[in-house]
Amino acid sequence: MAAAIPDKPALEGLEARWGAHWASDGTYRFDRDSATRENVYSIDTPPPTASGSLHIGHVFSYTHMDLLARYNRMQGKSIFYPMGWDDNGLPTERRVQNYYGVRCDPSLPYDPDFAPPLQGGANADGSSSSSKAADQLPISRRNFTELCERLTVEDEKQFEDVFRQLGLSVDYDLSYRTIGNEAQTAAQRAFLRNLARGEAYQADAPTLWDVTFRTAVAQAELEDKEQPAAYHRVAFHGPSDDIFIETTRPELIPAAVALVAHPDDERYQSLFGTTVRTPLFDVEIPVLAHHLAQKDKGSGIAMIATFGDITDVTWWRELSLPNRTIIGRDGRLIADAPDVIVTDAARAAYAELAGKTVFSAKAKIVELLQASGEMVGEPRKITHQVKFFEKGDKPLEIVSTRQWYISNGARDLALRDTMLNRGTEITFAPDFMRVRYDNWVGGLTGDWLISRQRFFGVPIPVWYELDADGEKAGVIVPSEDLLPVDPSSATAPGYDENQRGVPGGFIGEVDIMDTWATSSLTPQIAGGWERDPELFDLVFPYSLRSQGQDIIRTWLFSTVLRAELEHGTIPWKNAGISGFIVDPDRKKMSKSKGNVVTPAAVLDEHGADAVRYWAASSRLGTDAAFDPQNPKQMKIGRRLAIKVLNAAKFVYSFPEPASTDATITNPLDLDLLAELAAVVRTATAAFDDLDHAKALEVIEHQFWIFCDDYLEVVKERAYGAASADEQASAVLTLRGAVDVFLRLLAPYLPFATEEVWSWTHEGSIHTSAWPTEAELAGIAGGTVEPTGLRVLVSQALIGIRRAKTDAKASQKTIATSATIAGPALLAAAAEDLKAVGRIQELTFTEGDEVAVTAVVLEEQAD
Repeated sequence: MAAAIPDKPALEGLEARWGAHWASDGTYRFDRDSATRENVYSIDTPPPTASGSLHIGHVFSYTHMDLLARYNRMQGKSIFYPMGWDDNGLPTERRVQNYYGVRCDPSLPYDPDFAPPLQGGANADGSSSSSKAADQLPISRRNFTELCERLTVEDEKQFEDVFRQLGLSVDYDLSYRTIGNEAQTAAQRAFLRNLARGEAYQADAPTLWDVTFRTAVAQAELEDKEQPAAYHRVAFHGPSDDIFIETTRPELIPAAVALVAHPDDERYQSLFGTTVRTPLFDVEIPVLAHHLAQKDKGSGIAMIATFGDITDVTWWRELSLPNRTIIGRDGRLIADAPDVIVTDAARAAYAELAGKTVFSAKAKIVELLQASGEMVGEPRKITHQVKFFEKGDKPLEIVSTRQWYISNGARDLALRDTMLNRGTEITFAPDFMRVRYDNWVGGLTGDWLISRQRFFGVPIPVWYELDADGEKAGVIVPSEDLLPVDPSSATAPGYDENQRGVPGGFIGEVDIMDTWATSSLTPQIAGGWERDPELFDLVFPYSLRSQGQDIIRTWLFSTVLRAELEHGTIPWKNAGISGFIVDPDRKKMSKSKGNVVTPAAVLDEHGADAVRYWAASSRLGTDAAFDPQNPKQMKIGRRLAIKVLNAAKFVYSFPEPASTDATITNPLDLDLLAELAAVVRTATAAFDDLDHAKALEVIEHQFWIFCDDYLEVVKERAYGAASADEQASAVLTLRGAVDVFLRLLAPYLPFATEEVWSWTHEGSIHTSAWPTEAELAGIAGGTVEPTGLRVLVSQALIGIRRAKTDAKASQKTIATSATIAGPALLAAAAEDLKAVGRIQELTFTEGDEVAVTAVVLEEQAD
């Protein structure tokens, strides 16, 4: 039974009421029993990181995705729309450390009765604490991961509340967690299959390393930052003369393995193939040629050290140089000097550097070089780009470690070409975002490093055999039926726990997978890969991936890679890429910049429909500015939602025609419906092209024409000022148009449109049918084409209003006569124009353009 029309419709309270109604009715539930592969529209939803709070950017991009979900649901599709929560990884660990005042120490035993010293950064007695690293209480790995579990569950509840308030039409029964058993099983299964096919491998290699978090970092997680530095002019000793290099990393001279210059650099032609000796340490190293050396940088000849930057790694690999790494995982110079440092003076010099941080070692070696006379002049200050971990605050170092990798096309040219070809099979919206994918694939410099030296995440599911000397001798893998497993606590197959860590026994892997190694499998995790084959066949490959532009290189690429390696196909047909949210200064909003706006207060102040309108007004791939002090677009959206309520209430105040034979006959009414049919056609095509903003633009424009012009023009006829047939024509048009407008606006304003729909319909507007041109033709009683009459009437109405305004008269003032020039077609709306303009006698004259040539007004009393 339809709801009663309220006396004063309002937006307040709609979110809570309709949100509860949708949840109880299962409005957005995926009905797999009636779903077919051809009819399913599946969405690979970004799982937000459960580490604190959502920000306004989440509202922005998730609304874009929801618009397409709602549109396709109304097109009769069966919508598979899950929600995931990204629990594992560094952001969660950092939040737990600060929230509870703890840090993980895997050497400590588990305490089943442990209670954290802080709650939310506050002490147990309520006093605040900075929770600095030095003050954090060390606890066991299991105690630490239990706190991670506890806090992420609380964060996820808050996130879901915000998403429900926003009106996302998600099926929350399909929710998953990237640290949950199903996700861990999928991630470990995929890894084991990568390993079996030779796509996953372990290698000792130079590794980008964050000394703060003590973990390896992948290429996709890098961020360049401008940093101050200085060139130091240092002498290397050649056969006859000194060779001067300029370096920003003098502390790496003990790790020098060669000097390098461009093969075409005439200054150094005679040196190629010879050797020089290093300052302070007197180590003989070769002088080599390589095309990456820059003739115009510094002195044109560079020191190759293991390892100062990524170029050093390239030179080391391509020139087959030795590895003399001296920086440890803690960011300090290791205690033992490289074996090639042999003289007493050289060892004494290295001893003064051992144990120091990179910064302190640099200061010390400059002092030693100045004392020896091997540094010329003072350091020359510069600024340059330095690589950071995107979540770190110290420059990355390159250390030699043994890590797990997955092939990604960096070294396998056939796989690289396949990945580029897969990109062409995906529709990018907007299409110019495709180049970011292509550039990333084309610029890969190394395979995907997936192991992390952290604690809360999906364990790498392997153990290692130990030989008679207790050294690792081979990899032990579990069968898939044992997944998920944690090798740090589970016993290796074929062994008992007493053999852990002893010669001839086994040892478990303690590293976890990079968070992207799990998130790259969101289609498989949500779709029940290997767990629910029937469901997976229904939803995979998915219809849509919606995401931000900043994670094309990470989430989008890695998902395409995993789908290719495991299934030999693309993971989804369409990739909708949202732009950034920027502050009033056009700076990207981010937590690190401190300019993030959280959405809860914004939703409370403006309402979900208004916030959704703001997000929907921006096209995919376009950055949107948000100024919390001047939320103009949200105010416009709120005004639109209120107008929907009030205009519909006004239209419904006209009772439906008593006769069931009543039809729409008035030319103005038919023209309005023909225009609306054109809007439906344009909006539908725009949505099909993933252009929600264009659809909104044409829908909203026509809606305001309907309210401000058409409704004003025909309301007197709808009241019954003309014949019963003319009244019926007006009322049927008004009601039919409102019914169409509500469905066109439903994806954007789900709460206001659902409220109005409930006044006259059973069921939810969001499971009703998207309007069609054929439907409009049916309302009109046959196929109609726009004649232009509605436009002419609007122009005439503007002229009449302007004439009264120029005469400083009220719009209610009666005009005893008026003359309007224009095309002959305009005369078909004579009665409506007379009524709306309060004109007693109206005359038309022929003209190419509409013009009100004369208006005679009744005298107004003073």
